[in-house]
Amino acid sequence: MEKRSYGGFKFDVTDGIATVRFTRPKQLNALTFEVYEELGRMAFEIREDDSVRALVITGEGKGFCSGGDVHDIMGRLLDANSRELIAFQRMAGRATKGLLNLRKPTIAAVNGIAAGAGAVLATACDFRIAAASARFAFLFPRVGLPSTDLGACWLLPRVVGLGRAAELLLLGDTIDAQQAERIGLVNGVVPDERLEEEALELATRLAGLAPLSTAMTKELMYKGLGMGFDEAIDWEGWLMSLAFHTDDGIEGQKAAGERRTPLYKGQ
Repeated sequence: MEKRSYGGFKFDVTDGIATVRFTRPKQLNALTFEVYEELGRMAFEIREDDSVRALVITGEGKGFCSGGDVHDIMGRLLDANSRELIAFQRMAGRATKGLLNLRKPTIAAVNGIAAGAGAVLATACDFRIAAASARFAFLFPRVGLPSTDLGACWLLPRVVGLGRAAELLLLGDTIDAQQAERIGLVNGVVPDERLEEEALELATRLAGLAPLSTAMTKELMYKGLGMGFDEAIDWEGWLMSLAFHTDDGIEGQKAAGERRTPLYKGQ
């Protein structure tokens, strides 16, 4: 296991799987200025790190992440001027930008509450697995603020559709894990005690795939949302032609013909 130092959360890499674990369980892993900044830095640093093939994010204790800390963030922002507020939003937004642009598959293992920015961070991951006790809330409407938080209005309609996103973003209601699964916000719901095991199994599967091909798929999957169909087809063809001649592309095709498990090296 390789451990790295980031402020506000634990980070380690084992067998190609990086794990971020929020470490403020008494505050339901509420985010601080430091955590926002460090999440953005972490995502940038592992983007081209060949030792990391998949990322899992979870929280200690009974909460995944309850959003911004009332004292460390909300209290300070009430006294901030417009320039300082914009600077904070840009800094905090680098966390979700980093996750979305990460060239590795990401999994949110949601234990307990994911509220506000915590719900947005989970939505910015490629996969969301929820414990049976998990709950989700995009709660800014409850405090007189818009749900324009860290990309929520861009992300959520693309995950659950515009109608469901409108319910969550305009009403601010809390939904449980089972409802989140019904509307497509999570990929699956598992017993609380099996959450990390299930997330690790999925991460292990993803880490065993060809890294360059996975990166290509993820990048075009998201960038394709802003493309026309003809442009997307051209990009897909170009990326496929590149992948065919990578070492991993050749290895995958040989392994299929020889009926064996391929050994991908990320080249």
